[in-house]
Parts: sequence; C-alpha cells; structure tokens
Amino acid sequence: MKILIINGPNLNMLGRREPGIYGSQSWDDFMPRLREEFPDVEITCFQSNHEGAIIDALQQADCDAIVLNAGAYTHTSLAIADAIAAISIPVTEVHISNIASREEIRHRSLIAPVCRGSIAGFGLDSYRMAVWQIANNK
Repeated sequence: MKILIINGPNLNMLGRREPGIYGSQSWDDFMPRLREEFPDVEITCFQSNHEGAIIDALQQADCDAIVLNAGAYTHTSLAIADAIAAISIPVTEVHISNIASREEIRHRSLIAPVCRGSIAGFGLDSYRMAVWQIANNK
C-alpha cells in the first residue's frame, strides 16, 4: 500500500513554529517513527507553501490514498477542494491542532466535504491515526 502525505504552507516549520500549538517535534524527527510503525506501508511526503504545487501533487499522485494537511488553505482554497473532488484517490484531511477551537476563520474547512474523513487536534498523532485508518480499512 502506498500513501502520500501532502503538507501545505508553513508545515515545513514544524518544531519551530508556535510550539504551543504545533508541538516541538520536527517533521524530520516524526517521519522515521511513522514509517517504522507501518513497515508494510510505503509513505512518501510532499510539502509546499504554494497552492498550485499542492494541486499538482494531488492531480499527479500515484498512490492508494492521500493524507492532506492543507494548512491555512483548508479554509480558503476552493481550488484545492476542486482538485480533491476531481481525483479518484481517497483523501483524508488532517490537522495538528483542533481547528474548531481556534480562530473563527479556521472553523470551516472547504476541503472536508470532498475528503473521506477528517482527523484534527491530536498533534502529529493525527497523521498516525490517518495512516492507521487507511492501512486497516483497505
């Protein structure tokens, strides 16, 4: 099974960016542990701060499932929502923080209606939960 994790804007700053919200662990420290926990799953990652690059990654994906943390684009990008709706690969939305408990603008996800499901508020474990769900519900 192949899973592509796509991270949106500012997620390249994990471990340094607002640790009170996003934690102090970097993505580079987290990924080896995630891959170790799911040895039968091929996990690849892509990160971009650019909306078009995220859309390209969705459209060009060659995998069984996608885990997407679109960052702030979650709340603003109809184009990313349209890209998800246009592909046949199931997409699971994830967020490190609980977007429902943050600023009002973050309460609405434009991508949730076209995603298979959403997981939020569990720190980097949100990704672990998404991968587990995909791997165990083929």
